[in-house]
Amino acid sequence: MSTITVRIDEDAERALAELTADGTSRSQAVRAALLKAARARVRAELEAEARALAEDPEDRAEIRAVQADLEPLRAW
Repeated sequence: MSTITVRIDEDAERALAELTADGTSRSQAVRAALLKAARARVRAELEAEARALAEDPEDRAEIRAVQADLEPLRAW
């Protein structure tokens, strides 16, 4: 585990005070915020990729072609 030092502005100081108001340590609050931010970034990137695929005419055409090929195999 590594150690970092950061300078935070007034807004970040208020946010940190909010995150630690319940007794959570400053270190734990910062770790949790970093993990949450990283997850949010990954989620946003995946959502953007999914939107791009959903809007891609070539990908949509491929989906329709596969569905058409599989249609005779449907049980109902």
